[in-house]
Amino acid sequence: MVVPDLPAPVRSRSPGSRRGAVLLALGAGVGIVAAAVGLVGGAGRRALPAGAVARINGQLIAAEEYERVVAGLAFDRRDGVDAATRRQVLDRLIDEELLVERGLELGLARRDPRVRKDLTAAVIDAVVAESADRQPSEAELAAFSGERPDVLRRSGRLRVRQVWCRVATAADDAAALARARDAAARLRHAEDFAAVRDAVGDPELAPLPDTLLPPVKLLDYLGPTALRTALALEPGAVSDPVRSRTGYHVLQVIERRDDAELPLGEARTELLAEFRRRSGERALRDYLDALRRRGEIEVTPTPP
Repeated sequence: MVVPDLPAPVRSRSPGSRRGAVLLALGAGVGIVAAAVGLVGGAGRRALPAGAVARINGQLIAAEEYERVVAGLAFDRRDGVDAATRRQVLDRLIDEELLVERGLELGLARRDPRVRKDLTAAVIDAVVAESADRQPSEAELAAFSGERPDVLRRSGRLRVRQVWCRVATAADDAAALARARDAAARLRHAEDFAAVRDAVGDPELAPLPDTLLPPVKLLDYLGPTALRTALALEPGAVSDPVRSRTGYHVLQVIERRDDAELPLGEARTELLAEFRRRSGERALRDYLDALRRRGEIEVTPTPP
């Protein structure tokens, strides 16, 4: 179907000022204004209900929505918003409603992939928002923490440092291994770590942070083989040279903290976020189940 030559749909970039600016940018045609006047206050039409500023084909434009757009526009204008501008805002809201109705008539909500995606996302957001905004009681949080003990568990962390001896080619292997063995021996004799690293090591591709890190983060810096070695070391211990794809690693664990159970008070922020996420998932599933029960759904007995 060929869409008639109509103005481009009005899109809201954000509440308030940006939407008002987009609406005003369309301009007001004399014919549209005349039609809008007839829609809003034509003779013989039934009165608008309280809280509405216009009715378009039976669909009301709420005064709250209108005032929100005006307020956003006024925020961007030092000289305020005059009566003519307020009328332009109303005209553009009417235009937008007419375009929405036309889009539904053309079946864009079903045929246009982008519109379908935006529409389903908007419905999901509306369903999830109510449960996500609800403030659970302390009893509910405590019960939830019993169901999800992993939220209260902080994984173990290590503070590790290393001397890395680079192996760029096979010819470098023997010399790099010798340097790594020298580094391990000197560290075991309590020589200054920085001095040993500067003397026999190479600059790391991604310097290891001098702080406590969980294993999942250490993996990014050390790789799997060196990480397994670090996890097996006691604090203060120095490893033998560990070969990786990039070279040899000599590792020393400075500090280790095992898995710990956090008090409910310390983990409240994380627990609350997880509670709301789970509540949103349940609300959406319940909503979809209700839609399925209400709808008439037929599925082929042999899906492709």
